[in-house]
Amino acid sequence: MPTKITYREAVRAALREALQSDSRVFLLGEDVGRYGGAYACSHGLLDEFGPERVRDTPLSESTFVGAGIGAALGGMRPIIEVMTVNFSLLALDQILNNAATLRHMSGGQLSVPIVVRMATGGGRQLAAQHSHSLEGWYAHIPGISVCAPATVNDARWMLPMALKQPDPVFIFEHALLYPMEGELDETPGHADISKAAVRRAGNDVTLVTFGGSLFKTLDAATQLASKGIEAEVIDLRSLRPLDTSTILTSVGKTHRAAVIDEAWRTGSFAAEVSAQIMEGVFDELDFPVARICSAEVPIPYAKHMEDAALPQTDTITRTVLEMF
Repeated sequence: MPTKITYREAVRAALREALQSDSRVFLLGEDVGRYGGAYACSHGLLDEFGPERVRDTPLSESTFVGAGIGAALGGMRPIIEVMTVNFSLLALDQILNNAATLRHMSGGQLSVPIVVRMATGGGRQLAAQHSHSLEGWYAHIPGISVCAPATVNDARWMLPMALKQPDPVFIFEHALLYPMEGELDETPGHADISKAAVRRAGNDVTLVTFGGSLFKTLDAATQLASKGIEAEVIDLRSLRPLDTSTILTSVGKTHRAAVIDEAWRTGSFAAEVSAQIMEGVFDELDFPVARICSAEVPIPYAKHMEDAALPQTDTITRTVLEMF
């Protein structure tokens, strides 16, 4: 029987199970211990597992991500929490030049089995240093996997699957999703970290999205249905590897596509998806692929300006209607 829990509780349940089931697993990051995590995902775990397994770190992303990489090289299975995606750029040297490359540079002798979790996205009035969506930057890097769980089930079951991988897995959790409730399927194995999911079937247009934009896209699909347009909604779930097959199969059926991505339009992951569609099913398209992205500005603080800068349900609906 499905259980109704929040996205935050699903993440916490995954972390608890990981700590219980494998003595090599430990958490590290800013405020993961005594404070319970910046978004309360690790609340209570310090009392349950102690400071050796739940480690608060200094405010130095390069240092603690590097420490996690070293621990993984030594046989541990660290889960690293970076408070927000903007701050992860301070650790980009460790990520790009060490975590993603050591298997290649050692001829396969070295493995870096880390999982890095971080909050991403806007909509919380936290201004430009805490609100951007940089998942596409990470999806550019060979040697790592990039996941974006949008549902309670994916938040619960992606982590255990990520911990089984021999190479780094980056999990991007949109901060607006943490309080969202959903039905949790208690059966393991429902979150393939390499496959997209069709969240709504339709024959008229394909809407491709991921993470925090999924529910806006589903709402837009409902609005479109009231106007006689049945949209198929694809939740990518994984940006690297990208499940191109699911996208192309859908577009081959609907002949129209829009990609919803909270990143900036220029150089966005939406551009990559658009290019894959053009290369794969160009002859099936009845209309150019649309990209619905954030305005090319640092995310504003004022709510009305932040709302205007981010993709919204009405923008998705209006863009799709123009295709018809």
